[in-house]
Amino acid sequence: MEKIVNEKIPLHVFPADFKWGTATAAYQIEGAYNEDGRSPSIWDVFAETPGKVLNGDTGKVAVDHYHRFKDDIRLMQDLGVSNYRFSLAWSRLFPDGKGTLNQKGADFYHRLIDELLKHGIEPAVTIYHWDLPQILQETGGWQNRDTAYYFQAFAETVFKLYGDRVKTWITHNEPWCSAYLGHYTGIHAPGIQNSQAALKAAHHILYSHGLAAEAGHQLVPDAKIGITLNLNPIYPETPGSQDEISVNLHDVVSNRWYLDPVFKGKYPIELAQIFGELPDELREEDMKIISQPIDFLGVNYYSYAVIRYDESEKVMLGRHVTPTHRVTDMGWPVNAKGLRDLLLRIQQDYQPKAILVTENGAAYPDVVESGKVIDEERIAYVSEHIEAIGEAIQSGANVEGYYLWSLMDNYEWQFGYSKRFGIVYVDYHTLERIPKASAHWYSQLIRDFEDLKRQ
Repeated sequence: MEKIVNEKIPLHVFPADFKWGTATAAYQIEGAYNEDGRSPSIWDVFAETPGKVLNGDTGKVAVDHYHRFKDDIRLMQDLGVSNYRFSLAWSRLFPDGKGTLNQKGADFYHRLIDELLKHGIEPAVTIYHWDLPQILQETGGWQNRDTAYYFQAFAETVFKLYGDRVKTWITHNEPWCSAYLGHYTGIHAPGIQNSQAALKAAHHILYSHGLAAEAGHQLVPDAKIGITLNLNPIYPETPGSQDEISVNLHDVVSNRWYLDPVFKGKYPIELAQIFGELPDELREEDMKIISQPIDFLGVNYYSYAVIRYDESEKVMLGRHVTPTHRVTDMGWPVNAKGLRDLLLRIQQDYQPKAILVTENGAAYPDVVESGKVIDEERIAYVSEHIEAIGEAIQSGANVEGYYLWSLMDNYEWQFGYSKRFGIVYVDYHTLERIPKASAHWYSQLIRDFEDLKRQ
């Protein structure tokens, strides 16, 4: 195939063992919602609630990866993707959230992992990607401290089950979404709108991360264990002005709420100013657990924000004035410079042992024409962001991998099936998979990288 990789990408600066991968999440792709002992998760219930998800879409079938995973893995192999990040469905493994393991659920992930390794693809497992068993939600969910201990037991079990073959582990994906969107704005499951609920949920999720990471390091000593945070660089409209005041508050909510506890063992002092309180179940000893050493930070990056100071915004003292001349189908502005700045800021302020870009990608309204999907905007987006990672590496950021979101079009949470992030097109009626131009582009990038290593 003709080389179409952006010549500006400084491939020579990427480490020789750099992980080029793709990513998915269980609820978004698996389907088989009531098969082989799986019980409902909070997203099953949320999706069934009228008005919560566009068009009433659910993940009951999703893209049927549960039954089609072998074909999907062959597709990855054909594209030359050698790393795959996926998540475990808690309610497939523990239908009661705790107690007895569901062997059929455990066997599915055994088969998935074995099939990946058979095709030369390294698995990276996310233990929790938002799909809490509904039965645990009924006893308080993440607002209940006990849920952190149930998660610890869940994590210990999967480390024992799969730790002989899986060496890259992510405890949680984007706790900001679980806590803030799920418990403050209510636009994600479980749909609660309460500041103390959000603070409690965030704290217990972070605490459970620490408990799980501690267990994982003991049970799988050669594993690399981290957490994935969705982070956003935030810029003032006018540098050096009052805009900086609001930028700081937005940064606290979007970034430091999670970065500071994990790396510094404390919450930002501004958190109480913003919410009027701190989580009422905060215990001093929790912070030591939350901030124990991790092997990498997973970074999910999609977009950035520009803020203008505005006193009428009583809490955050500012509002978004982010440029919208170039946006994705999600309405998110495109700015690869933001990723470079973010990676360098993380390296400077928090010094993680390593960074993995665990999600980065873009939704566009793709269409099939003559059996092909020519998604040039996505190629441009991904190309620019990989170039930005290279620039960050050149400037000292210790980035060791990139997982493109997503392998396939899938269930995009409250947007249902209306947004396509995949490099593989999925016909939601037939479930046919069609690699997009971006898939071939990414494949070529990986081949170019391998060729460069051999020179």
